[in-house]
Amino acid sequence: MTEQVMAAIDGSRFSTGVCDYAAWASQALEAPLTFLHVVDNHPQTAEADLSGNIGLGSREHLLEELASLDEQRAKLAQEQGRLMLQAAKERAIADGVAEPAGRQRNGTLVETLTELENDIRLLVIGKRGEGHQQDSGHLGSNLERVVRSLHRPILMVPDTFTRPEKVLIAFDGSKTTRKGIEMIARSPLFRGCECHVVMVGAELADLRAQLDWALTTLREADHQAVGEILSGEVEETLRNYKEVMGIDLLVMGAYGHSRIRHLLVGSTTTAMLRKATLPVLLLR
Repeated sequence: MTEQVMAAIDGSRFSTGVCDYAAWASQALEAPLTFLHVVDNHPQTAEADLSGNIGLGSREHLLEELASLDEQRAKLAQEQGRLMLQAAKERAIADGVAEPAGRQRNGTLVETLTELENDIRLLVIGKRGEGHQQDSGHLGSNLERVVRSLHRPILMVPDTFTRPEKVLIAFDGSKTTRKGIEMIARSPLFRGCECHVVMVGAELADLRAQLDWALTTLREADHQAVGEILSGEVEETLRNYKEVMGIDLLVMGAYGHSRIRHLLVGSTTTAMLRKATLPVLLLR
């Protein structure tokens, strides 16, 4: 199967942003777009010991009713998902995508995406799912698990689409972020974008040489590129730069041991993503 832009949707308010960013990415990459909705059919009601004083017959009757309710819930969830997928495809068509597809699967989101990983060129996912959409200060647990499990680029998006024009690339000279620079240089996703490459650390000859390499790589691919080496705490430095320069998309490498890549290992990562009000592209 051709690698595609895959967009995970649910009932959260982030799904509209997922649809619009996925449509933008699909057209920019000239890649097929597939919307994915996963129905988790894990039983909602645990089987408790209800015999007590009401009698075995009553208990069996109640359990039959509970099983029937679970079956009805599953059918409703399937139908709700079908309607979501249809609405998402219609929105993508309105955004200019010719033939978006929809897939509905049973199971968990992480397991499903792991099974479909070879089909994914870019995963687009909301900052939080429907179970956490009111928690403005929190990051969806599904997103964290997906980031740790998947080895594909992941675009985490807010609920409102803004066409990216200024891209901030958190760069540390590591293998992951060098691959990221090369990917950005050749990717049509960033065509016409102004690329800002930022390193956090001391102004040393080695860092300057790495920054010059990154800027040269981008410029040779006809990107407008500027770069800086800034001192300070990584998350705060990147956030301040983003706000001052009007950045509308952040690119980061996922995992590793350097100061920037360590963001995706512990609490600093969660803080960075939690506070993000703009899309974040995570590279593996």
